[in-house]
This record gives sequence, C-alpha cells and structure tokens, in this order.
Amino acid sequence: MIDRSHFARQRVSIRAMMTRLILAALALGAAGSEASPRSPPLNDPVLLNMGIVCKWNERCIAKQRRAMKAALSYVTKNRVPWKIEVCNRNSARNGTRKDWIGFNNCIRNPAIQRLASRRR
Repeated sequence: MIDRSHFARQRVSIRAMMTRLILAALALGAAGSEASPRSPPLNDPVLLNMGIVCKWNERCIAKQRRAMKAALSYVTKNRVPWKIEVCNRNSARNGTRKDWIGFNNCIRNPAIQRLASRRR
C-alpha cells in the first residue's frame, strides 16, 4: 500500500522551497537595483556634466554641487563679468567640461586680474 502522507509532505516541502526561492529572488532583485548605478540624467545637462567630470562618484558630484551653489551665490552678490569670463576659461577640463570646484576657487581669488585687451 502507498503511503499518501509521504506525497503530501513532499508537496508541502516543494511549495515551501518554491516560496523561499521566490522570496530570495525578490530580495536579491531589490538589493541589486539599489546597488546598481543610476542611469545618466540626460534631461539635466549640468548634472550630466558633473557626472562625466566625476566619473559618477557620488561624493565628487556632491562636492561639485556645493561648489556650484557657492559660486553662483557669489556671482549674484558680486557683479564681476570679466572675472566670470577668465574663470570659465580656467575651469575648463577638456574643452567643454567645467569643473565647478575650480571655478568657485577662481571666482573668489582676489589675485585674478583682468585680461589685457587685445588690439589688432
């Protein structure tokens, strides 16, 4: 005679195993999505520039943001358009990429002088 309780126990253990497997997959999927890098923000060119300059390092991006806010607040208080022009040239890393930390340091530097005007 076949013991039906053996098959019943097997079905329960298979169900329990499948439930555990599904829960583990969900937990790993949720943990994996948090650990994976974010996609680049294509609609925000400033953040995109910071991400490229910082190679998507979160600490570096935070430093760049703080420097950007500090530099922009300084520029709104002290109107010096010639200094902005000089510091924009100085802060360029690879042509078009701007380093906000370098710009902030430059814009606050009292030793920066006006460029001599070129005569043709």
